Amino acid sequence: MGADAKTAMKVEMTDAAAKRIARIVSSEPGKTALRVSVEGGGCSGFSYKFDLVAGANDDDVAIEKDGATVLIDDLSLVYMGGSVIDFVDDLMGQSFQIRNPNAVASCGCGTSFSI
Repeated sequence: MGADAKTAMKVEMTDAAAKRIARIVSSEPGKTALRVSVEGGGCSGFSYKFDLVAGANDDDVAIEKDGATVLIDDLSLVYMGGSVIDFVDDLMGQSFQIRNPNAVASCGCGTSFSI
């Protein structure tokens, strides 16, 4: 895999997301990371799923920052390459948001997209 392909597959998290993930995981006994995966379905074709997990699987890529770990499986990484995971706290509420450059459409729920 060339350097461009590896860069395209990279997923990052913001400081706000790392801080929130570390706080959530520390309050959940036995959990060590936030798993982000892509599933078929949702109002735009694909949707993001967030789960707290105890450990990584063999096909996971781990993204670590400031004591927080996000796990993404190989298949989901194909759809999420180049994305940034953020945590937003605004008038609409608190939520994890994924800015995905591969998504050509999304919906109001913020967890569904199409490519």
